[in-house]
Amino acid sequence: MKITRRHWLEAGGLAFAASLAPATARTQPVGRARLSLNENPFGPSPLAIHAIRDQTDRLCRYVGDDAALLTNRIAANEDISSDKIVLGEILDVLGLQLALDGGAGSEFIYSEPGYTALVDAVAPGGGVVVGVPLDRRLQNDLSAIASKINARTRAIYIVNPHNPSGTVTETSHFKAFLTEVSRRATVIVDEAYLEFEPDFADRSAIDLVRAGKNVVVFRTFAKIYGLAGLSMGYAVAPTELAGSLKRKGVGEPHTLNRLAIAAAGASLRDAGFVTRTRAKVIEERDKWNALFDRRHINHADSRGNFVFFETGRPHDVFAAALLSHGIEIARGFPPLDQWARISIGLPEENMLARRAVERVLSQ
Repeated sequence: MKITRRHWLEAGGLAFAASLAPATARTQPVGRARLSLNENPFGPSPLAIHAIRDQTDRLCRYVGDDAALLTNRIAANEDISSDKIVLGEILDVLGLQLALDGGAGSEFIYSEPGYTALVDAVAPGGGVVVGVPLDRRLQNDLSAIASKINARTRAIYIVNPHNPSGTVTETSHFKAFLTEVSRRATVIVDEAYLEFEPDFADRSAIDLVRAGKNVVVFRTFAKIYGLAGLSMGYAVAPTELAGSLKRKGVGEPHTLNRLAIAAAGASLRDAGFVTRTRAKVIEERDKWNALFDRRHINHADSRGNFVFFETGRPHDVFAAALLSHGIEIARGFPPLDQWARISIGLPEENMLARRAVERVLSQ
């Protein structure tokens, strides 16, 4: 099943409701443990919660200057000019617009299996999707991607860290690749999970946008910032492309959510939040890796808030077995049908999930 924006919004609404509950209400898993959508179960910054509450008497008003203020805050945070910032969870819109601009038959290259929000959107614009398998380490196969570029290539979509494997590409090699291929086509780098890496600022491709390369970087507040229930992300793009998108209505203030804007801006003001959240996730991820190593289970070197490992059985069989233990995991990712992705949950949820995985794999 493909995860659509509707799925994300429906799932995120539950996460948002939980985030507003008292902290003690989130210390124990209740019923089924949903470890399927790479949410941050530790919740958003307290500053974000306060910012949301401060907006309650303004909900009757459309977004106005709030959007410009957030744009400027993001620009300052990324050390880049505000005319390169486009607000919103715009991957699908970006894919469609690039396809329309490229014309019928324009090609969009991406790694498979992978997150498909952008490439799913190109068909109505006449775009053609070209999938490139991950390499043997379950990383983006950069040389194979480069070999697929031709005169019809409109864009290359790369998720780093990758989803579902969680792998990252060595920084200098990755940036050299981006510099080279961006001369031939627009490259979109989805960094939804990059902040889970301690050196994410050095790894980010935003410095290439600063340098004027034909690179777009996408970021979201749905992951490490714990705002999955409030749809807010942003793209950092070359000025010409960002301006073109804005002229076509992408990121227009009236299309945005006032609460999401307030929460995102407040999150960026909480200087220690990302560091604290990252430490919690890495601690839990290390426990999973210890299990994999102890049981000699083949697994990806995930750097996100999820793990990806080989189960030795069809995904639907493995997922159903875990569900019988109250653990809900991600969909399958063909052709890696005997691999499973499990999101990092609360410590109690992760403990129950690891026990369930051991039971199932012992059967």
